[in-house]
Amino acid sequence: MSSSETEADSDSSSSNNDSLSITKMLLDEPSEDDCCTKMSRDLVQTTTIHVPMIVSTMFKGKKRAHGGSTPGRRYIHRDRKERHNLIIHDYFKGKHSKYTADHFRRRFRMDVELFNRILQEIGNYDDYFTQKVDAVGKEGLSPLQKMIAAMRMLAYGCPADLLDEYVQIGESTTIESLKHFCDAVIGVFEQQYLRKPNEDDISRLLQEGEDRGFPGMLGSLDCMHWHWKNCPTAWHGTYTNGFKRVPTLILEVVASKSLWIWHAFFGMAGTNNDITVLDRSPLFDDLINGVAPPCKFVVQGHQYNMGYYLSDGIYPQYATLIQSISQPSSLKEKIFSEHQEAVRKDVERAFGVLQSRWHIVKGPARMWNSKDLGKIMKTCIILHNMIIESECTQGMNPESWQPHGDERFEDVHLEHDYSFLVSRMIDRMKQVQDKRVHKDLKSDLINHIWDLYGGQHAT
Repeated sequence: MSSSETEADSDSSSSNNDSLSITKMLLDEPSEDDCCTKMSRDLVQTTTIHVPMIVSTMFKGKKRAHGGSTPGRRYIHRDRKERHNLIIHDYFKGKHSKYTADHFRRRFRMDVELFNRILQEIGNYDDYFTQKVDAVGKEGLSPLQKMIAAMRMLAYGCPADLLDEYVQIGESTTIESLKHFCDAVIGVFEQQYLRKPNEDDISRLLQEGEDRGFPGMLGSLDCMHWHWKNCPTAWHGTYTNGFKRVPTLILEVVASKSLWIWHAFFGMAGTNNDITVLDRSPLFDDLINGVAPPCKFVVQGHQYNMGYYLSDGIYPQYATLIQSISQPSSLKEKIFSEHQEAVRKDVERAFGVLQSRWHIVKGPARMWNSKDLGKIMKTCIILHNMIIESECTQGMNPESWQPHGDERFEDVHLEHDYSFLVSRMIDRMKQVQDKRVHKDLKSDLINHIWDLYGGQHAT
C-alpha cells in the first residue's frame, strides 16, 4: 500500500473519531445541578481575583470617610505598649532610671518635674493626650509617647519619621501630635508665660534697668528671620529677604536681662524690615489705647511717663526707643554707646538661647502653612519662658502666679464720643513718636551714664 493511501485512511479515522466525540457531547447533556455548581465556582474564582484589584485601584491613596488605614498600604506592627514601658525605664524611674537627670535635661531642654507638669496640664486640656483603645481592643499611643515625639521635633528639628524607631509612632501621627501639642501649650500657658508686663513686672523691670544704668528701660527690642524652606513658589517674591536671599518669616521680640521674652510678634514676610514690622506690631497698642500700666521714672531731675526699649540704629527716633550712637563725637557719647550696646545684647542672647534650645526654629522651616509655623514659634517661646522660670533666674514661683483680675480694667474708661476717643489715640501716638522727647531722654541718659561710669574711664 502506498504512503498516500495510508495517510488518507488515518485522516478518515481521525475525522470519524472527532465526529463521534462531538455527537457524544451533544447527546450527553449535563444535568442542571452540574451547570449551577460550575457557574458558581467560576463566579467565586473570578470575584476573588479581580474585585480586590478593582477596589485597591479605585481607592489607592484615598482616606476612608471615617479614618482608618489607607487601602493598598502595608500595615506596620508597632509594639507601643512595650516601647512606652521602655521610655518609662529610660527616664522616669527616678534614681533607678537608665539615664540621669542631666541626660534628660539635655535631650528635652527641661527637668523631669516641669516635663510632667506640662504633660498633666495638656492632658487635662486636650482629650487627644489620653490613651485610647481601638475597636479590636488594642491600646493606642500613650500621652507620654505623643509628647516625647513633639518635644523631640521641637528640640532637635528632626524629620517626623526619625522618631518611629524609638517612640514607635508613625510620621503622620508625629506631625499630628506636634500640632495638638502646640495648641495645648498655647491654650494652657499663654496667658501666664507670654503675658504683657503688669504693674509688678514693670516695677521689677524698672529696678533692673536702673541697676544697670538705664532708668526707665523695659527691655531690648530686635527682630530675627526664620528661613521658610517650604514656602509656596508663588509667594517667594513676597517672603524672600534681600539679604538672606531665601524666603523668611520675621519674629519681633522684647527681652529682659534674664532672657525672659515679654513680647513676641511673628509672621511678617521677609521682605519687610524692622521699621515696617514695628508699624504692624502691637507693641505700643496698650500705650496708645491708654490701658498700659503706669510707668514713671526720673533721669537727671526730669520726669518721664513712658518706659523705653533699647534698639539698634535702624529703628526710628521715638520717645519709647533709645538707640546707640554710631559715630560718637566725644568720650561721653562713646561711653554711652558702649553701655547701650552691651545692655541691648539681652535680646541677641535671647535669640541665641531660643535657637539653641529649640533647633526647629534655627533650621529651615518645613511646614507648608504659615499659621502652623506661628504656633510652633509661640510654643517655643512659651516653653523658653517656662524653663527660665523653672531655673529660678527670674525669681518667680509658677505655682503662686495668678492673673490680676482688675489690672486690665482699672484704667479703662469707655468712651461713647468716638471722635474724642480717636483724637486721644492720635495724641498718644504723637507722644510715642515724639522726637523732641527722644532727644531729651537720650541726652539725660548720656549724662546719667557719664555720672555713673565716666570717672572710671577718666582715670
